[in-house]
Amino acid sequence: MFLLPSSFWLLLLAFQKSACTLDGYASPQVTCSQGLSKCLVMDETPLHIPESHDDVDVLKLAAKVDVCCRDGARCTLCLLIDAHLRVREGEDMDEDLNHQEAKPSSASVVLCYKTPATFPACKRVDFTVERVAPLQNEAKVTLVIWKPAGVFFSSLVHVYSSESTPPIKVVVEAPSLTEVCSQNLQQHVEECHVPAVSSVMNPEMNEVELKLVGGNGTPPFMCIQYESDGRCQIWKRKTIPLHYVAPCLCLQVWHEDHEWRPRRFQSCPFKNQRFLLTNMWRNLSASVAPAHMKEQGQMLLWNVSAPCRLQGEVWPCRRTWRHGCTEIEGFRQLLDNTTWRQSPQGHWVKTGVFTDVDLQLSPCMMMAVGSEGLRLGPFCYGGSARWRWSLLVVAALLLASVVVVMVCLLRGFVKEWASTSLHGGFAVLPSNFQVEVSPHVVLLSPPDVPESVSEAVCGLGTMLMEQKFSVCVDQWSRKEQCSLGPVPWLHSQLLRCKNPGGQVVLILTPRAVELAHEWSRQRRETPTAKSEDAPRMQSPYSDVFTASLCLIRGDKRQGRVGQRFLLVTFDPTVAQLRDSFPDVFQGLDLLQLPSQMKPLLCQLAGGGRRWKERLRIKKYSGITSCKET
Repeated sequence: MFLLPSSFWLLLLAFQKSACTLDGYASPQVTCSQGLSKCLVMDETPLHIPESHDDVDVLKLAAKVDVCCRDGARCTLCLLIDAHLRVREGEDMDEDLNHQEAKPSSASVVLCYKTPATFPACKRVDFTVERVAPLQNEAKVTLVIWKPAGVFFSSLVHVYSSESTPPIKVVVEAPSLTEVCSQNLQQHVEECHVPAVSSVMNPEMNEVELKLVGGNGTPPFMCIQYESDGRCQIWKRKTIPLHYVAPCLCLQVWHEDHEWRPRRFQSCPFKNQRFLLTNMWRNLSASVAPAHMKEQGQMLLWNVSAPCRLQGEVWPCRRTWRHGCTEIEGFRQLLDNTTWRQSPQGHWVKTGVFTDVDLQLSPCMMMAVGSEGLRLGPFCYGGSARWRWSLLVVAALLLASVVVVMVCLLRGFVKEWASTSLHGGFAVLPSNFQVEVSPHVVLLSPPDVPESVSEAVCGLGTMLMEQKFSVCVDQWSRKEQCSLGPVPWLHSQLLRCKNPGGQVVLILTPRAVELAHEWSRQRRETPTAKSEDAPRMQSPYSDVFTASLCLIRGDKRQGRVGQRFLLVTFDPTVAQLRDSFPDVFQGLDLLQLPSQMKPLLCQLAGGGRRWKERLRIKKYSGITSCKET
């Protein structure tokens, strides 16, 4: 080893935001004070420490665990030990000084350190004591150990020496990783490196997309939590449904090797997003329940659950038919950030009690939350249950009345159709044609349709609703598809289509025809074959389109082609491709809109192919009408 001047070292105090800069830090380094020379440091086995020299005493030890860096390189932990020594003057030294022939003498000191989880490690510092002049009372040896074994962030380190009577021992604590990473050392300390994730709102898909900053793919490990100190739930998807997002939702990301890189990146990107408050109010729930205790009398227990901790007030009120819910004075209680607990579902729950409340009044509870004092409620029990039952009875009576009226209308419609059919007459639908039976119609769009087609589909759905059809458009049901799943959602709609007249209208585009061709080609291959040219449907709702193709193929095998599915296009080029349609589309009716809007209404109103066999289309002055043959 070689001697380094003390001015070379920049020693970092643990609570000062700087680091010690080392050169040649691969092995321990030693610095000796004036009067000591030829300082060398050697490893020493703790079990074979030589007996201490009678002429060397350790007066004091000072130690600290620091962050040491080399210019342009990574930083790591190091152990700095200052040993204050006293070298005794023996008889030989006195004799040499008397003869003015001072000779150097060799000496050494052993310094050791250990952590609670490791065995001791020792270093022996050998040096030469110069005898040119009488030695001062004290000398100092400074030892720097790079990456000491078993020493980690926040570790406790015991430093001691047996060269003193009694032995001297000091205990120091390594800086925490949070403290080190809060300094300007993040780029040089590898343990401070954490992945970062960004969030992008996608209102059209009703979701939030998560992207890894500075990389591609899903973050190594991620969890989401309501409030920065809430329970974090592992999240393995690349998107978060928008209805799940609240202003207090936070994300945590960390490395896979978290045992030695335990630091996490936490961000709460949805703070102050006021439009997300609607999600929180939708996911808020509150309830009240009566209670009675012998000492405290009648009580009203209340419970509030929300994704985020709320601030505001709650109070009991008495429900009246004219004035809503009148406050019962003197019972207001504050909602603050304390005493909230988190449920297994991740929501925050707060409970309380209104004591000495007259339960004969069937009290309810009102809430005022947020900085603007938004009022929510009333939340009731008892008498409110009777009010709900009365509403249910009224609704049931109204529903029964509607059913009776629909049966009468349907009976008249069937009689008129049968009469005209037997007499061979023509029944022309009026221009303001409307459906009386309300068949259920499902409009399915292929994945990744252009915006113009999407607007046209929405317009078609609106027009069918105006004609008294029961309409479901897949673009309007994204949230339901997220909760049920695309395929179960489609099957639930098909169950509703079993009613007379129910049909699924599949919107065709040139891209949809290509996807159907590719789907048919894959079905002809062996089940285990994987095509490299398989279509890459970018939309997460492409499973609905694929499931519809499977159902159409199943209908054809059972001889029910065209009974449940109908093809519609807004693009004239699709009609030109009809001869080259894939097998799955062969045998299905194709209508082009808007020119064939009237035939579409006739077919949807008549219950599919069975009605079409009795219809023929005539045009009078550009107006299309349906006539019974």
